[in-house]
Order: sequence, then structure tokens, then C-alpha cells
Amino acid sequence: MDKNALNEYIDACVLIKETEEDIEKLRRKRQTIVKDSVSGSMNQFPYVQTHFTVEGTPFTTSDDIRLRAEEKLLEDRIARAEASKLLVEEWMNVSPARMQRIIRYRFFEGLSWEQTADRIGRNTTGESVRKEFERFMKEN
Repeated sequence: MDKNALNEYIDACVLIKETEEDIEKLRRKRQTIVKDSVSGSMNQFPYVQTHFTVEGTPFTTSDDIRLRAEEKLLEDRIARAEASKLLVEEWMNVSPARMQRIIRYRFFEGLSWEQTADRIGRNTTGESVRKEFERFMKEN
């Protein structure tokens, strides 16, 4: 595991959230119902005017196929991002608890090394936490 994988994890989490929002927009778009009212009369005497409400989807079959294909692509994107995320989470579970905290603060929450050291406590400095992290990454 390396720093790039940790950054990938963060991007994967954000990508999953954004893609889920995109899928929801597509689903709402496909469920759009358009309503309109029209009026007309019988074509024979007596000409009685009648009002009708017409409703339906504004999409053609090809539009619907395209929207479903786009939704499938977005679902595939989520699956790949979740797989990447899962690899990092499995690795994190076998890492020491202290290192999990350092990684979470530094990479997932985006804190500086000094802020991470403050959160870790125990009279640590940003530089000592950074070196501890680097040694851990070299060993693993």
C-alpha cells in the first residue's frame, strides 16, 4: 500500500457519492411525466367542446435506452470505486490502531502533520508523526 492508494481511497469515496447523485438525477429524469390539457369537439352536430388531460413521458424509446445505458455506466463506475475503497479498508484493518488514526487524520480528514500530532497527543510533533508514518509505509 502506498500514499497514492490512500489518496485514491479519498477520491473513491467522493466519486461514489457524486455518482450516486448522478444516478438519482437520471432516475428522476426518466420518471418525468409531462401533463397538458387539450380541448376539442365532436366532429358531428351538436358540436360539444370537451377538455382532455394528456400525460406521458417526453422520452422516446431510444432516449430511454440511452438513459438506461448511462445509468449502467454510472453503476459500473461505483462498483470499481467501491472495489478500490475496499482494498484500502482491508489494509487499514490489519494496520496498527495508531497508524490507522494517523492515516485517517492526515489523509482522510486532510489535516497537516502538526494538526495530526495534536490529535494523536502524547507529546508528539508533526515531524515525529510524519517519520513514523514514513517508516511504517516502507515496512509495509
